[in-house]
Amino acid sequence: MSEQHLNIAAPETLGDFLRHCHEALRNSDVFYGHGTDNAWDEAVQLVLHVAGQAADAGREVLELPLDDAQFQSGMALLRRRLDERVPLPYLLGKAWFAGLEFNCDERAIIPRSPIAELILNDYQPWYQGPEPVHILDLCCGGGCIGLAAAHYGAADVVLADIDGQALSLARENRARLGLESRVTLVQSDLFEALPQQRFDIILSNPPYVDAADLSVMPAEYHHEPPLALGSGEDGLDLTRRILARAEEFLTDEGLLVVEVGNSWESLEAAYPGVPFTWLEFEQGGHGVFALAARELREHRASLRH
Repeated sequence: MSEQHLNIAAPETLGDFLRHCHEALRNSDVFYGHGTDNAWDEAVQLVLHVAGQAADAGREVLELPLDDAQFQSGMALLRRRLDERVPLPYLLGKAWFAGLEFNCDERAIIPRSPIAELILNDYQPWYQGPEPVHILDLCCGGGCIGLAAAHYGAADVVLADIDGQALSLARENRARLGLESRVTLVQSDLFEALPQQRFDIILSNPPYVDAADLSVMPAEYHHEPPLALGSGEDGLDLTRRILARAEEFLTDEGLLVVEVGNSWESLEAAYPGVPFTWLEFEQGGHGVFALAARELREHRASLRH
């Protein structure tokens, strides 16, 4: 951060401070990819947070006075965002996913999957079975995907992850949303420690960044757990294992949904005969495929090679 942005008198209103934060972010080289895609939205989130205002507050709050404690807190966050390139959700300790607020810290990656839109659309038109009774969130991280599925539906949900630290965050988020009665946490290396159970829907946002992308990722991503990002040379180490066994854990009319991001081309090349359905999202996002249980059965030999 430049000295100009470090050494300023305390602005009188939230609006004044918002303009200052926006200018500082806009003139920096920070990367936006953890819940926002521009300097203005990040500035708004930061200022509303330090002022104790709701994330959906209206313009009327811009005229509210900014006290010194709020200013100092905001400047400390702004310094870390610009100088240390810490993603804003980690600085605020919270993130939003599918319209829900979650606890967010460096125990897990920051929620940002387009699978949120699929959940809000009740998995249509891709899921053709009866109302889901059992859903699995595989590689759950902080639990946002599976907890959103439980919140917006009536299914029982299993959250599974190999990382105990990520599961501790998921446990906090489960309590935050009051979903203890319908959400179970399991520490497991993919399917290895799961009970022999069949799910109507398996949702997974596994590590999928390939070695080339991992080597050039912006500094912000290096604050996230490395275990949650990289997955071998082509980004598909874990996805291959998911495809090889998912059929065993799906009901006859079940659906597998997996996010592979930029590794989608490598996946198509690795399984040329498999009919991946690539989902399109109105709110943006790419690299999410769906496969029905029958498709997994039909292509079992290819998926297990």
